[in-house]
Amino acid sequence: MTTSSPAAIPAAMREALALAARAVGLSEPNPRVGCVIVADGVVVGRGHTHAAGGPHAEIVALRDAAGRGVDVRGAAVHVTLEPCAHHGRTPPCTDALVAAGVGRVVIALRDPNPLVSGQGAARLAAAGIAVEWGAGGAESHALNIGFVSRMERGRPWLRMKAAVSLDGRSALADGSSRWITGAAARTDGHAWRKRAGAVLTGVGTVREDDPRLDVRLVASARQPLRVIVDSRLETPPEARIVQPPGAVLVYAAVDDPARRAALELRGAEVVLLPSPRGKVDLAAMVADLGRREINELHVEAGEKLNASLLAAGLVDELLVYVAPRLLGSGRGLAALGPIAQLDDALGFSFHDVERVGGDLRLLLRPTAVSPDPVAPTR
Repeated sequence: MTTSSPAAIPAAMREALALAARAVGLSEPNPRVGCVIVADGVVVGRGHTHAAGGPHAEIVALRDAAGRGVDVRGAAVHVTLEPCAHHGRTPPCTDALVAAGVGRVVIALRDPNPLVSGQGAARLAAAGIAVEWGAGGAESHALNIGFVSRMERGRPWLRMKAAVSLDGRSALADGSSRWITGAAARTDGHAWRKRAGAVLTGVGTVREDDPRLDVRLVASARQPLRVIVDSRLETPPEARIVQPPGAVLVYAAVDDPARRAALELRGAEVVLLPSPRGKVDLAAMVADLGRREINELHVEAGEKLNASLLAAGLVDELLVYVAPRLLGSGRGLAALGPIAQLDDALGFSFHDVERVGGDLRLLLRPTAVSPDPVAPTR
């Protein structure tokens, strides 16, 4: 989806989008929404979605206007996502807008939630409020790509992150990978972790690297759920990923009561999801995370699990940091099996390319459905 040029988006909606971005790492599993109220050409109220159970963007903006002593009757409301029309954790925002007597509501993006989609706009129109669909829909969609995925597909948007050398190595042959990229790229990577409802890795990475996989290098109001794919429950209970802050979820294929009890004693939740091959059923796992209201699933794993996710067709996006260095032999981004011809290769398109410090950040998405690559045996 292409984005609009800044000049094509009215100033009020641009500000609303900037406000929506402030909800990243805060509003999950709710969408990231911003709202700006304009009366007589002046912004009189601003707001963005707060933590789940807290006020939505429209309510915050109405309260902001009320705190300024402004009567918003007849005012124009610019909101990045269609106002909700159902009772969830909070009452409908449409009811609050109707009660406030606003005159016009400009919406950037239709809410993909079946409980809302089109109904919010219809309720406003039925109350005599003018409803317009304005610019900024692509930008709002990009901010809420995981929420849209969960509403439309029942599963989170899966983003696979990797740091590689120019020759495609993600680690040396012995597994050493600290650090292929520079400090700026690592900080940027934490900003992408912050976007996620969950960060996923495999037990091999846990045992070799002992990562924390929390958000540390950027400020965040919450920590994402940390998820481990661990078929035989081999995660050490003392591993750093199991320690606070944040919750931990372990997906296994084979139960071991003693190992499960040791992990649960540390606060981890263990779920058995075996596939016919005796491994974790990855598609079932992603669907389960959708039921748990995970919008964006951020993967930082090794080449074997990466290959399995790619082979299963579960990867929606690649986030790859390329360092300007050559490592020679070592481990790759994904240990896919050999292909017979180039036409069988998994194809991706460049969605965004940007320099981050001394490294290059690539955002890529699959171009089309490709033949299943050969997944590694593990």
